[in-house]
Amino acid sequence: MVLLSSSPKWPSFPDYFHDWALVDVETSGLRPGRDRVLSLAVLTLDARGNRTGEFSTLLNPGCDPGPVHIHGLTPARLAGAPTFEDVAPRVGALLRGRVLVAHNAQFDYDFLAHEFAHVRSWVPVSRRLCTLALNRLVGPGTPDLKLGTLAAHYGVRQEKAHDAQDDVRVLSGILRGSLGAAEQLGLALPLLECPPRQDYKPFVPKTPCAYRNPGRLVPGGPLVQGMKVAITGETRVSREELVARSVAAGLNMMTSVSGQTCVVVTNDPGAGSAKLNRAVREGVPLVDEPTYLRLLEDVRPGQAKGTARPVPVPVPVSVPVSGSVPVPSLPAQRVAVPPARAGGAVLAGRRVLVLGGTHEAAAEARARAVALGASAAVNLSASVSDVVVLPGGETDRRMARIAVLGLRVHDADWLHAPVQEPVEGESEATAAVLVRGAVLDLADTGTAWTVAATWRQQTACEVDLVAFAVDEREQVPGDEDFVFYGAPEHPDGTVRLATDGPTEQAVSVDLERLPLEIHRVVVAAAIDGAATFSDVGAVEITATCGIGAAPAARATLDAATTERTMILAELYRRGEGWRLRAVGQGYDHGLADLARGYGVDVAE
Repeated sequence: MVLLSSSPKWPSFPDYFHDWALVDVETSGLRPGRDRVLSLAVLTLDARGNRTGEFSTLLNPGCDPGPVHIHGLTPARLAGAPTFEDVAPRVGALLRGRVLVAHNAQFDYDFLAHEFAHVRSWVPVSRRLCTLALNRLVGPGTPDLKLGTLAAHYGVRQEKAHDAQDDVRVLSGILRGSLGAAEQLGLALPLLECPPRQDYKPFVPKTPCAYRNPGRLVPGGPLVQGMKVAITGETRVSREELVARSVAAGLNMMTSVSGQTCVVVTNDPGAGSAKLNRAVREGVPLVDEPTYLRLLEDVRPGQAKGTARPVPVPVPVSVPVSGSVPVPSLPAQRVAVPPARAGGAVLAGRRVLVLGGTHEAAAEARARAVALGASAAVNLSASVSDVVVLPGGETDRRMARIAVLGLRVHDADWLHAPVQEPVEGESEATAAVLVRGAVLDLADTGTAWTVAATWRQQTACEVDLVAFAVDEREQVPGDEDFVFYGAPEHPDGTVRLATDGPTEQAVSVDLERLPLEIHRVVVAAAIDGAATFSDVGAVEITATCGIGAAPAARATLDAATTERTMILAELYRRGEGWRLRAVGQGYDHGLADLARGYGVDVAE
């Protein structure tokens, strides 16, 4: 493994020269738009790391300050503080034109975006850098990647945790050390574009329907709570009022039509709109507005979600795509792996990076390394101990850096007769290495679990992470149970999508708060456009319990050359507990078809 210098010198690589705005916020809760910022600190640095400005303040949020035992900010301490509106001009001036830096940057950025939205403005930055994501790429070999741990690793003194002013000072030292480590590895910084948005509105969640879908409206029959209803065309009563009355009655209002839609409301059945055409194809009943209003007066009670289902829902559904990858019957142990690992663990504790070769040959080499007990890397990092060079790999731009770092370099034959050698340097906390189909029992379900996916930094095409929270029929109970870039958070906050860099995204799941009807959370990756996973290469997933915690498990998954979507992992109920399963099942179709397979109403 690479021994990285923790020199305090600012890096000299020109690609790292930016004006920086380091930010830390303390908040009344964890949900931007609902919770508020209580304390804020900003520290600005120039491209050479020299301090150019600093500002910190307490803020009066006008609401309950939340977990005082964590941040120590009582209502009495905040009572005389300014509001965000009072300080917004000064904060905006410090941020403008700079790269925003924070540890778990999406959290800080989203809170700032909502605070600026409250005062009818927006965050004046166009890019951000997450030091947590940067250190996941660096792989410094620390027990975890929490702020205090990285501070100790990079030689920064932490005086007062959860204090915005001290945290931003500590962050400046971590940024300096992290940039130096990244420069030694020749890494591209995971800068994320976040252009200023004037339409960033406070979080207003869709009210999720509390009832199961009882099936389609029967001619002459009543509406039942939980029915999926779509409205199309002009209406006499305003659309907003119709939707509000329907939601109040317990109906599930949809914006598109699918095979699970129960009824479509229209005053012009011959209009030929996309919704009507889909309704005709799926056999969904149509009613006019007067009929619908009359039915709204007597909506029958439905079955609440989370209760036992007495009979199957009589709604035609597509065969779920996950049906081809059923959960295997595995013994109740912490980690269960297929027989492929039975050949020995000659490379236990090693981390192997494969360069060159065809997509199939590289995938085979990674699988062989994992079968021998190693973990397979997708990027060069400080945790890489060995490099396997396949034909064409000698021209990889990383080879020069690998030579300077003195890493062990092998050809493909080494994987068939590897020599067990000691691994030098810092060793990262042990994570279970899961092969395709292997599972991990999740011991702590009281803290949110995060499944993060990372792919090669040189990837040119766009990859999107998505999640489906499905019931026992492998179908989403409602469209809000599909979490993706357009709807990155479930209305109740139990499933969230985070983007930490151009080649890293993550799904966090609060297992303890998931409704009982949710049996599984499926995490998948989809490629935008005509590219396939042969263009992307391997995707590495890690599972962690808590922000910055050490990975409990990791897996490196390869799809076939023609596949555009891939199910990466599943979190599923097992008795009273939960398990994580590494899947790695790819499909040739796109995200829309994958979503429809899980019962999502996808607009045409």
